Amino acid sequence: METKVENQPTFVDTAKLVLAAVIALVGFVAYYYFGEASVLLRALAVLAAAGIAAFVALQSAQGQALWRFVQASRVELRKVVWPTRDETVKTTLTVLVLAVVGGTIFWLLDIFLLYVTSKVTGQGGL
Repeated sequence: METKVENQPTFVDTAKLVLAAVIALVGFVAYYYFGEASVLLRALAVLAAAGIAAFVALQSAQGQALWRFVQASRVELRKVVWPTRDETVKTTLTVLVLAVVGGTIFWLLDIFLLYVTSKVTGQGGL
């Protein structure tokens, strides 16, 4: 029997997440505060702040859980059997043809019902 123990977030973990949010916010505020500086430098500063904020957030229990989830998702993604190009083209064409056929049927049904309604009520353009 295998027992999984999950780390409960502590005050320190919450503080790390708050610090990460503050770092990201400071990066965004600095982007507009230093409006006279080069756009490239400001963009790089925002990216740097986002990277530092992500690093700090990943040090928390929630961040580590998120990272484990991402890694597990990548493993599962490798198990997916992707369709071939031929299968994709055939499926796409089938969907398009059925959409056109369905649209045509509903358009003809609409015209028929408009005709019947106009004859029953004596109103309408047909």
